[in-house]
Amino acid sequence: QVQLVESGGGSVQAGGSLRLSCGASGYTLSSYCMAWFRQTPGKGREGVAAIDSDGSTIYADSVKGRFTISKDNAKNTLYLQMNSLKPEDTAMYYCAADLSRGLMGWATESYFGYWGQGTQVTVSS
Repeated sequence: QVQLVESGGGSVQAGGSLRLSCGASGYTLSSYCMAWFRQTPGKGREGVAAIDSDGSTIYADSVKGRFTISKDNAKNTLYLQMNSLKPEDTAMYYCAADLSRGLMGWATESYFGYWGQGTQVTVSS
């Protein structure tokens, strides 16, 4: 059974940094496409970044140059390094995974069948 567990969220001032982690179990991360989504109250989940099984990455325009997605296949862990954080980055962040089939359509929730429980990130001005 695939399980994803996020950690690393917290409160930080604008301009600060956080690193989110997503520990995966029940499958081999190297065969999967992984992504980070975020959600604020009353809105749907927004794709933040994704990394495919071959290591190729893609980012939402709103986080390009500030966030970096990476993975450690040996540790079966996905990361999101978030720098230069802004108040508008405040959200619940979710890790998602599914068997790799390319990055086209990655930013839609329906692309991924497995989700973590989320970790809250709060950025104050």
